[in-house]
Amino acid sequence: MSSSIGNITIDTTDLAGATAFWQQVTGYAVGSSDEGTAYLEDPAKSGVGLSLQNVPEPRVGKNRLHLDLFTSDLDGEVGRLQGLGAAEVARHDGWVVLADTDGNQFCVVAG
Repeated sequence: MSSSIGNITIDTTDLAGATAFWQQVTGYAVGSSDEGTAYLEDPAKSGVGLSLQNVPEPRVGKNRLHLDLFTSDLDGEVGRLQGLGAAEVARHDGWVVLADTDGNQFCVVAG
């Protein structure tokens, strides 16, 4: 017996803003939503789902889990994501650490 990852949830203090940001990042569509959560789905139904969950407190400290986004154009994708509101945290050889509009960190990896 084993489990598979079907969905990843990201906490946010601005549900509408985070939903718009992550929709533009991933190209996912809102599958369903309510006053506290938005569920984003891959239109091709091949990727893991992404949920945004409204929480009262902002992120404090380092993320214990983060997303790695793979791209064939590292600089171009980092620039695009910064244009959507992401902030650069650190740059390494082959990947860049960004923060979303809530400060949640994620990596963009040359792949």
